[in-house]
Amino acid sequence: MNAKVLVTDFDGTMTANDFYRLAAARLLPADALAPWGEYRAGRITHFEALRRIFGRIRAPEEDVLALVEDMGPDPLLAAEVRRLRDHGWDVVVASAGCAWYIETVLLRAGLAVGTDLHVHANPGTYAPQQGLCMRPPEGSPFFSLETGVDKAAVVRFHRRRGAVVAFAGDGFADREAALETDPGLRFARADLAAALDEEGQAYRPFARWADVTRALLGPGPGE
Repeated sequence: MNAKVLVTDFDGTMTANDFYRLAAARLLPADALAPWGEYRAGRITHFEALRRIFGRIRAPEEDVLALVEDMGPDPLLAAEVRRLRDHGWDVVVASAGCAWYIETVLLRAGLAVGTDLHVHANPGTYAPQQGLCMRPPEGSPFFSLETGVDKAAVVRFHRRRGAVVAFAGDGFADREAALETDPGLRFARADLAAALDEEGQAYRPFARWADVTRALLGPGPGE
């Protein structure tokens, strides 16, 4: 392990779009996001909300993979991950989403999970008649009943072993993990930025994932 680690959310952070929002807009009925409202109201967990939404998908696998393609990963994703590694940073994805589509996106971007970067996410499988069946990672040291993966625990793990840890995220569920990092290494946008603003917490804004790596390393070659 390196002495510097970037722990990063995936949907809406390394990508332009969240998988669950694309699925709701293109593959699901009008009430598809009702579980998300229940989560925001505190009636069900974040994990359960996504599990219910994903489980309603009924489409040929090729249609779901086309949706995955439209998540819009940062075009510089692979190059910036490798540039981080060249400068002594490990990249760790910590996501409350499903490893089924996350690993697909990373593979298509030219990144090898376990070599170029590491992923902690909820396992799952897709079948047209059953939907995207997401399961909690009960054997993971970072297991959480609320989100499946405890992102803050991932950050704390690396900080306890003495690493310098940066965190990047965009959602409400990223708040605790963000607050585990120093403000100068805390990157936020969208809902996470709004939550931190409301609390008066400092952070560094970003528009796309490559902005985070450039903040950590400086401009890339030729920039």
